[in-house]
Amino acid sequence: MIDIMKMVKARTYMKRNEPFLYSWHAYVGYELDLFKAFERPMTQFDVADALELDEQLLAQWVAIGVSIGYLKETGRNRYQIKNRWKLPKSKGNNSSGVLLKEMMELHIPTLLEYPKMMRNQSRLHFDEDEHASTVAETSRLLEVLAYPKMAKRLKEKDCRRVLDIGCGEGGYIKKLGQRFPTTQFTGIEISEEVVEKAKELTANQNNVSIEQADLWNYKPESPQDMVMLNNVLHYIPLEKRQALFKEISSWIAPGGIFSVVTPIAGGPDSPPFANVFNSFFSSFDNLYRLPKREEVIEWGEESDLEILSLRTVIKEGGWYIVQYEKKSESAR
Repeated sequence: MIDIMKMVKARTYMKRNEPFLYSWHAYVGYELDLFKAFERPMTQFDVADALELDEQLLAQWVAIGVSIGYLKETGRNRYQIKNRWKLPKSKGNNSSGVLLKEMMELHIPTLLEYPKMMRNQSRLHFDEDEHASTVAETSRLLEVLAYPKMAKRLKEKDCRRVLDIGCGEGGYIKKLGQRFPTTQFTGIEISEEVVEKAKELTANQNNVSIEQADLWNYKPESPQDMVMLNNVLHYIPLEKRQALFKEISSWIAPGGIFSVVTPIAGGPDSPPFANVFNSFFSSFDNLYRLPKREEVIEWGEESDLEILSLRTVIKEGGWYIVQYEKKSESAR
């Protein structure tokens, strides 16, 4: 009876891990551009030869693809992609594949270090230079959902000066700059590599400027009508977040907007992936846990910022956009 129960448990874990195969297969296909290679019927040999890949390993990848419905056999030992809508686009096309890349290369390896970290009471160190471009690329996918909410506030307030802290590759201010050509946008970013990419992507926009700067040593020359802080809070130690809100509030003109995009976790109703994000960030000595809902409200209240909205951006990951208005002198 005990042996039967062991087998039942083992089979249960196998079934629960089966969805991982879909993510793994899609990640490999995205990373090696295999879905593009199999857009039309191709033999494994031809693809392996063209891309200089190990043919035996490619054959195993193809076999799994057929079994999970990502590929189909078309005859004469040729294979082709199936259900294209389920698959990530090629690199450079704002592909969902970059999320798989971040998950497979960052999140899962980090979570697998948990036993060692717990035994040794240690933490990993997040290499910003190594992962900056991947993180910046994944952030661009959030823009599709968060951008309209930012544009709406900017239009309502007729903002003339906008600052984007940790602007990444400049995705938000590039789009906003195109829509609001009379508004001056400034983005600051600490990574030199990402700054160069942002400058390249916004080179033809006279109302957008990108600066390499450390947040803790920066202060804008004039009051801002809107300040954005997107996907940055997990880089800020918990004990410094209230002070950061107060500092940023001092940069904002009365009636101006402070817009924050961040995952929120820690409550009993937090979705599983939000708690996984929390586990990931907590694994590094230079990354920090996500804020709780009550904290983002409190930090605003203590910084003369009145909360206007707290809305979900991606429910599954616990991503929110929180927007505040700087109180006028008479309202303080």
